Amino acid sequence: MAESGALLAKVFCHLDQLDLAGMSTLQVNDLVDRFIVDELQARPASKGQYGFAYALNSSPNHVVCHGVPSAQDVLRHGDIVNFDITLEKNGFIADSSKTYLVGEVSPAARRLVKTTHEALWKGIRAVRPGARLGDIGHAIERHARQAGYSVVREYCGHGIGREMHEAPEVLHWGKPNTGLTLREGMVFTIEPMINQGGHAVDTQDDGWTVVTIDGKLSAQFEHTVAVTANGVRVLTLRPDEKP
Repeated sequence: MAESGALLAKVFCHLDQLDLAGMSTLQVNDLVDRFIVDELQARPASKGQYGFAYALNSSPNHVVCHGVPSAQDVLRHGDIVNFDITLEKNGFIADSSKTYLVGEVSPAARRLVKTTHEALWKGIRAVRPGARLGDIGHAIERHARQAGYSVVREYCGHGIGREMHEAPEVLHWGKPNTGLTLREGMVFTIEPMINQGGHAVDTQDDGWTVVTIDGKLSAQFEHTVAVTANGVRVLTLRPDEKP
């Protein structure tokens, strides 16, 4: 799992070097696909999963999650966009996502993205043996609400390993000291989706793309984490982050 996670972090380092403005989300997808296969000798785990045909989900602006890459979906200055990528190496899967700022974005969009990243880390810091899943969700929701945002409730983190989606479900809202007790060796994702407006979402006609009902911005960050003997290890940690 750690090997897969480290390789996936390299994918985001590769994305960090791109000037996204003017690129279509399909172009980004194709670059990521080639990088994973040719450079990392790994497999884009989402490709073919549940009938999905791409190496990543691309979710710009008011798209909450599961956005489908498209040649017509061209990124422009002022956009925010989440790229959600899974990678499999030697039978083990890692899952991570990052929301990018395309060029100069508005202060309101920048604040949403910053708060969402902070909320992810609030949840990560709640992970330790003996803690409960509700502690993670509570930490995330509390931080988001204090900033005036809402947390999407229909989608959650999940166990991960040889399969992309395993038990347990990891909600990004909840009450402290409730839910499954964490123990050493568990591996799962934490991936809060934070909305600028209300938490209500809708799925578009393509059956994949989830958007905010009020049309306001949504941001997401995700890491795959492992419960260790004395805390947590972020398996998909990127060089631009501090654990």
